[in-house]
Amino acid sequence: MTPISVIVPTFNEEENIQECLESVTWADEILVVDSFSKDRTLEIARRFTDRILQREYVNSASQKNWAIPQARHDWIMVVDADERVTPGLRDEIRALLDGGPKRSGYVIRRVNHFLGRRINHGGWARDRVLRFWDRRTGRYQEKEVHADVEVEGSVGELTHPLLHITFRSWDSYLMKIDRYTSWGADEYLKKGRSATLLDLVLRPPARFLKRYVLQLGFLDGIPGLMITGIDTWVVFVKYARLWERSQRPPSRADD
Repeated sequence: MTPISVIVPTFNEEENIQECLESVTWADEILVVDSFSKDRTLEIARRFTDRILQREYVNSASQKNWAIPQARHDWIMVVDADERVTPGLRDEIRALLDGGPKRSGYVIRRVNHFLGRRINHGGWARDRVLRFWDRRTGRYQEKEVHADVEVEGSVGELTHPLLHITFRSWDSYLMKIDRYTSWGADEYLKKGRSATLLDLVLRPPARFLKRYVLQLGFLDGIPGLMITGIDTWVVFVKYARLWERSQRPPSRADD
């Protein structure tokens, strides 16, 4: 059977980490890569693995690309602390490993939950991520936000889903929004993009219309409305931050 390492990035995940690690105890190695958590994350993680590394967090892609070479096995799976490997997905992956995977990597469908409810619309039902692959064939894109894994060779898709418990409290979610809008603005700025009045006026309502109406987000009830509102706000804040950054005078060395 081909061995597998599961990599779990963490930072202050004491509410999530136990259920996450319980779902991957079948792996040959569990590697926790922590960004110097200040809560009980490491205490809980040590119940499941002695492979715990720490590194200062830069962004998600950088952290995971640093972690990948630290794993003991070539076949890896990256599981975030707010995700759970379902029994069906576990068995499907083990069957592939038992026979020897025929592809370079595999895409996994994510089932997202918000406030304890499964979300089936607003674009979330089409959420798919490449999380199980041969590390010799690929790595994460060098992007600050929403970096995907790119592999050389063919890619398959697994049948069973990965659970994503995306929201537990407003405080933690607002911190995530703050990071992602800042990184998104910085990435656009590096590409030479700027924000206009039309971006601020038109893009947020266009996002709301797309998610809530065209992609049927209203069918998810109040959680669907909350998700669409958050998504709309993220778009506005990202372009507002981009506009603010583009107005700054260029920095220069002291004379």
